[in-house]
Amino acid sequence: MTKPNPLSPETLEFWMARLLRHGERVGQQGEIPVAAAVLSGSGHCIGWGSNSRHLGNDPLGHAELTALGQAARLRSDWRFNDCTLLVTLEPCPMCAGALVQARMGRVVFAAGDSKRGALGGCLDLAKSPSAHHAMEVVGGICQELAEEQLGAWFKQRRQLGRSL
Repeated sequence: MTKPNPLSPETLEFWMARLLRHGERVGQQGEIPVAAAVLSGSGHCIGWGSNSRHLGNDPLGHAELTALGQAARLRSDWRFNDCTLLVTLEPCPMCAGALVQARMGRVVFAAGDSKRGALGGCLDLAKSPSAHHAMEVVGGICQELAEEQLGAWFKQRRQLGRSL
């Protein structure tokens, strides 16, 4: 199994800041402000995505799945042992399962999710006995900024009385 090349903390923070800015734009369109990117082992972005469940009426419209699909098409491969996925919110069970199936080398997220997070929040699919792949998980990169962004978005939605 090939592990991803270690990306510097500065590189991770650079990409997470970009994802947070993209998430802000998505949030202004009514989507939950979550964005994700797949970086190759050399640090090049090979997949990019943001939530599109509401705008696209797509239950699979999660940022991680969009980025993963784009990267798979670009690489003509479904295996990502040498790659890192960065995302602004800890992946849900659906996305965490997809990342395990895709053999993602590493997942880096900003804000944890104690209610729906599946890489350490409410459960940890990466450490499940059924996981056939060892995936490194790192949380907390730009955590405060992501939590502020998500908290403000959900507060605004509650004030507007809109259902999620």
